[in-house]
Amino acid sequence: MEATIAGYFLVHENIVHGSRFSSEHTATYRGQHSIHLLKQITKDTHMPQKATEINLPSIDAQTGKIDRIASTIIGDIRDLINQAKSELATTVNSALTLLYWHIGRRIYIEVLKGKRAEYGEQIVVALAQQLEAEYGRGFSTKNLRHMLRFAEIFEAEKIVYALSRQLSWTHLRSLIYIEDPLKREFYLEMCRSEGWSTRTLQNRLDSMLFERTALSRKPTELLAVELATLRDQEALSPNLVLKDP
Repeated sequence: MEATIAGYFLVHENIVHGSRFSSEHTATYRGQHSIHLLKQITKDTHMPQKATEINLPSIDAQTGKIDRIASTIIGDIRDLINQAKSELATTVNSALTLLYWHIGRRIYIEVLKGKRAEYGEQIVVALAQQLEAEYGRGFSTKNLRHMLRFAEIFEAEKIVYALSRQLSWTHLRSLIYIEDPLKREFYLEMCRSEGWSTRTLQNRLDSMLFERTALSRKPTELLAVELATLRDQEALSPNLVLKDP
């Protein structure tokens, strides 16, 4: 490229100092040489550069490493998600159970303590019509009766709070209609200690499990002691397990 540029300036010098070229030849030569010069410059400045080689790991190797890292933590993440779901379900169940108790308690105080028992059913129906219209079928007349019964059976909020963390509303709804307090306590403690599902509880009620235990034939005082032991120590005595022939 340097030789080309030098030739151009040599011709230019001959023209300036009166060389043999005529003005016509000079213009032609200058134009042709300028084009040649530009082509040469363009060619020289656009010469391909040798690419720098970079050693990168293969895609398969990267994918394999990522998969190994993911497999080591996926189990922990699943455990965290499942634990959060379980805690959320427990929290929601507890909140709903306490809500139902407070609603039942409010109705109970207004109807019974306010000496309006003769209007009790009418009050429940009137409340249900308004609540169901605003909040849905969960506050129907039937469900309000369940809440009222719940508040009648369990009067202490402290006990209700403990139950709400261990048993579902469906468990409690089945238990509150057992008239015998000790029999109700028996099934309640068995649900808590044995982790009975609502279906298992209903099956045990239908099969009259309590009546078939040896404990059911014991004096009331002994039955109360056995149930207290189960509640405090979560230990099943033979009387709670063995059945009469």
